[in-house]
Amino acid sequence: MRLGSGAFAACCVVIEVLGVALFLRGFFPAPICFSSRTENEAEPPAPEPSSGASSNWTKLPPPLFSKIVIVLIDGLRDDFVFGSKGVKFMPYTTYLVEKGPSHSFVAEAKPPTVTMPRIKALMTGSLPGFIDVVRNLNSPTLLEDSVISRARAAGKRIVFYGDETWVKLFPKHFVEYDGTTSFFVSDYTEVDDNVTRHLDKVLKRRDWDMLILHYLGLDHIGHISGPSSPLIGHKLSEMDGVLMKVHTSLLSEERETLVPNLLVLCADHGMAETGGHGASSPEEVNTPLVLISSAFGRKHGDIRHPKHVQQTDLAATLSIGLGLPIPENSVGSLLFPVVEGKPMREQLRFLHLNTVQLSKLLQENVPSYKKDPGFEQFKVSERLHGNWIRLYLEESSSEVLFNLGSKLRRQYLDALRTLSLSLSRQMAQYDVYSMVVGTVVVLEVLTLLLLSVPQALSSKAELDVPLLSPVFSLLFYLVLLVLSALHVIVCTSAGSQCYLCSLSWPAAGGVMVLISTLLCAVTSALAKTLARGKLLSQTPARSSSRRSELDLLILLGTVGHVLSLGASSFIEEEHQTWYFLVNTLCLALCREVCRSCFLGDDCGPQHGLHAEEEPEGATPALQAKRAGCSVLELDTVSKGPSPVEVPSGCERWMVLASPWLVLTCCRLLRSLNQTGVQWAHRPDLGHWLTSSDHKAELSVLAALSLIMIFALVQRRCSPASKVAMAFGLLGVYCYRAAIGNVLFPWQQDNKDISKGITEARFVYVFVLGILFTGTKDLLKSQVIPTDSAARTLGLWEVYSGLVLLAALLFRPHNLPVLVLSLLVQAILTTFVWRPLRHDAAEITVMHYWFGQAFFYFQGNSNSITTVDISAGFVGLDTYMEIPAVFLTAFATYAGPVLWASHLVNFLSSETNSSALSHACFCYALVCSFPVSAYIILVTSLRYHLFIWSVFSPKLLYEGMHLLVTAAVCVFFTAMDRTNTKS
Repeated sequence: MRLGSGAFAACCVVIEVLGVALFLRGFFPAPICFSSRTENEAEPPAPEPSSGASSNWTKLPPPLFSKIVIVLIDGLRDDFVFGSKGVKFMPYTTYLVEKGPSHSFVAEAKPPTVTMPRIKALMTGSLPGFIDVVRNLNSPTLLEDSVISRARAAGKRIVFYGDETWVKLFPKHFVEYDGTTSFFVSDYTEVDDNVTRHLDKVLKRRDWDMLILHYLGLDHIGHISGPSSPLIGHKLSEMDGVLMKVHTSLLSEERETLVPNLLVLCADHGMAETGGHGASSPEEVNTPLVLISSAFGRKHGDIRHPKHVQQTDLAATLSIGLGLPIPENSVGSLLFPVVEGKPMREQLRFLHLNTVQLSKLLQENVPSYKKDPGFEQFKVSERLHGNWIRLYLEESSSEVLFNLGSKLRRQYLDALRTLSLSLSRQMAQYDVYSMVVGTVVVLEVLTLLLLSVPQALSSKAELDVPLLSPVFSLLFYLVLLVLSALHVIVCTSAGSQCYLCSLSWPAAGGVMVLISTLLCAVTSALAKTLARGKLLSQTPARSSSRRSELDLLILLGTVGHVLSLGASSFIEEEHQTWYFLVNTLCLALCREVCRSCFLGDDCGPQHGLHAEEEPEGATPALQAKRAGCSVLELDTVSKGPSPVEVPSGCERWMVLASPWLVLTCCRLLRSLNQTGVQWAHRPDLGHWLTSSDHKAELSVLAALSLIMIFALVQRRCSPASKVAMAFGLLGVYCYRAAIGNVLFPWQQDNKDISKGITEARFVYVFVLGILFTGTKDLLKSQVIPTDSAARTLGLWEVYSGLVLLAALLFRPHNLPVLVLSLLVQAILTTFVWRPLRHDAAEITVMHYWFGQAFFYFQGNSNSITTVDISAGFVGLDTYMEIPAVFLTAFATYAGPVLWASHLVNFLSSETNSSALSHACFCYALVCSFPVSAYIILVTSLRYHLFIWSVFSPKLLYEGMHLLVTAAVCVFFTAMDRTNTKS
């Protein structure tokens, strides 16, 4: 079966997406857990140790507190409470921390620092898997053992107000609740008012045991304007008032009941300097944890500095406080200051219950648990505890007994720390089987692409794909039989721990058939390549061209980027790699431009990627030779090796200046957004523009940027699209003025700030109108194949609609990124690619490089923190998952998408019908290289110290980028079919 290069590449990328998805399913594993139990099962608590004497303490200790109130402030950093902002904006909380009956801690949250996994950690004490960052968008019901489920089983009445994530995680657990949407980040007032409005009513009632309040406004302010926004101070003052109201109510109730209550102030995660969260910077992982209760005595002058603890320690502490069993999957340890004032026997009882729970979890998940230092310490402590109980029952008051108890207490605390650390290191089990199968699929696709280069990049841009021969080959059935046998063996030994083993036999068999078919296709392509090589060795060598310096730069740059992914520092600062590559590319283009302008055709750029038109009946060996053996080799955009057009006059000087103009644009963009890790905290032009003191400057810059966007885009649009573009860009400015980002000339303050719903939807109408017009022209070119003008106009209008959508979603200070992207595209198209006759391969790789560079120019990085989720809610008044996900993804990958769209526009206007096929193949190949290499890398480094903080987020970005590449390749293929008909 003969397929075009583009269609073949698109199919390969789609299959590669399936392989990467399977790998991700195995790489992001399920966290460690106890053996499953039914909800009604209740394991009896461990009895108190005894040595020769019988202890009558076989039940759980009574609750320490009558009521518990948890105030969770989303995005609250530790320095917002314990730093200067806490002193200034939270005076009541600061008083409680410094002088009141409280214990303060800095609770460390493990990445990913997003809401749903952190709630799970707080309530279960377990370490959620990294894949929960994806599930955060639509939280499933939590089936793990938790404080909430234990409290409900014990008959505790729980009331909840706030983030609806809790309601999704714990359905039917609350006697009363009112959930608010957590993803509508444009709202930071009403989302908290909906929680506070219930306070007066619920605090007067006494028919509840546990009250949970989850406030979202602070986190939403961070996403909108960052931690330096003046809105942060107002919100902290509001939260201080809430804490004072709750604490005062609890104190008044204690005076009547004489039973202490507990008020907990905590956060799910912190807030990065950019306002986001999700990564592992200190600002994101360090959260305040303040426990306030009249049971915590405090002498005058007693200064308590916040101690560093783990966020998972709260679950065990709350369970002890409520008189409940500790959740069986908890890896946290009891916060000892909470029980420090209790008698020695009770203290030891609490510590023993915690160590027994951790030791059981260790036995379930670590085969060699007996050799674990924590388990050995536990056994020694338990034996000494039994001796201490015997002495206690014989003599209840003795200084010797107290000293032995203090020593035993220290041993228990050491055992708790060691056990918790051991379990945290064993936090997850990889599904190696799924990882291996996914890796095999990805590597087979990459190998098939590499072996298909000579045919795919020939002048015909077609290749023979053996689809039927594998089905009738002995190799196919042998491989399928071996893979099926291996599948049975693995599933028999591993059971339900493997994702592939949980699939039905038809689904698992389909995966085996796919792997066998790909292997046979690779074998067939390899045999053909070897046959061509043999014929080529028998044919006299005849060089038709030589590889240029630009081709060598592209090859070395692509390989160098792949190799750089092996170091965590290079991943954190990957933007520097792309900045270096595009700057070097500009210098190489400058050299080519100078040679073509001053030395003429004879010394012009000799593109080794150019191929001559092959004569009729040329041997496959000669075709392979002329196609070249490099990954990036293919014929020119025109059918033959056209001479380089040497410009003259003013145009020559513009051509000479063009690489330097592009280099200047790139240097300006580097100053706009500091990204990465090492220098992300340093001030940049974006921070200066977004500060409240420079709103006028930002308004002028945004207005000029929108005018420049119109000037650069409208030149090839239809009259109707020009009008729509003008009104759409005007609507973008009106939207930003409505939400308070910029000002109108007659506007002096922000009193009229709104959500901008109407203005944003006004722009969406024009975006859809322009896209509809472009799609109509493309369909017209399908009906009338000779109408190439309609196809070109339609492609440009689709591109214009995407530009308008990007202008709406970009923050105002990022509009210059869009302007300079359009400007660089125009400069390179007019003064570099067309005059120098660069071929489709070079143009494709240059588009890919610039697309990656502009991804980072936007302020993105390989950290989840820099994802601007506020873009997903532009024009939405409620949370709608599909539009929000699409808008967020487009805003994040706008750079690569716009450059890929421009590539289709540029190549579709050329005369060579195979250019789009070649471009699609090269784009798929250059994207497959880093994905395949990175999968092998993270497999070998899966136990690396930075696997979750550095390598895993990058893996998610690579998977998403491959998905975007698949969409781009499908679009390439569709346009290639239209181009062929024309």
